[in-house]
Amino acid sequence: MLLPLTHRKTELIEVIRITDPARHLGSEDLAGDTAALWEGDQAQQALSLIAELPGSELTRCFLPGWGIRAYNSTDQLFEIAFCFRCHGARIWGPGLSVEHRGQSFDAESPAALELLRRFRSCLPD
Repeated sequence: MLLPLTHRKTELIEVIRITDPARHLGSEDLAGDTAALWEGDQAQQALSLIAELPGSELTRCFLPGWGIRAYNSTDQLFEIAFCFRCHGARIWGPGLSVEHRGQSFDAESPAALELLRRFRSCLPD
């Protein structure tokens, strides 16, 4: 997946459990409940997994269940919502090109399965 150039400045990732997936069909930002905060190595590992996500064919439902917000020490850098059903991702952030905003990923790839496992591990038992 093509990440914004600002991903190199990321110090913290807020993992978001999306509670109203239909809202994201045309929204201007990511909405949901904070499930976890990942810092340091954990944040960098997550970004590496996201960068490794191979492209795929999009099926267009886009009802995302998970998302992230990336931050540096002072600002929010970007947000990504992931739909593991239709293989779609939507990215919000300043100065993003059209190619960045709407992307597809192979939700069955090892990187995607590991990312989804990490997201699910944020939920209470």
